[in-house]
Amino acid sequence: MSSKSQTRLAAVAGATIAATAVWIVATLVGVEVEAPMGDKVQDVSVVAVVITSLLSSLVGWGLLAVLEKLTGKGRPIWIGIAVVVFLLSLVGPLTAAGISGGAKLTLVLMHVAVAAVLIPMLGRASAARVAVS
Repeated sequence: MSSKSQTRLAAVAGATIAATAVWIVATLVGVEVEAPMGDKVQDVSVVAVVITSLLSSLVGWGLLAVLEKLTGKGRPIWIGIAVVVFLLSLVGPLTAAGISGGAKLTLVLMHVAVAAVLIPMLGRASAARVAVS
């Protein structure tokens, strides 16, 4: 496995672990992590956190790889898209009705945790590739 792939795999794993750690801490301090799903409020399980953060991270990696192949400016384009997607992802938790402030904070922090790990690590892996070429 190349160094670039190892870094990208570490980014996906790190983002997943970061979101999971936020969930664990929140539940340990007594937050009932839940999210609105249509007309209902549903508990957010650790499995849902792992799957969602893992899949979204893999999609980010895939998008970066496609952009690198299609354009010589894949990294800055991807970073721009990633930041916009991250900011838009906060709308749901911040405007969620029917859940506690602690649940909202937890959801926001999980989004922040994924973005804080994934964006710099995938961006750095892309920069490393460009520097070697």
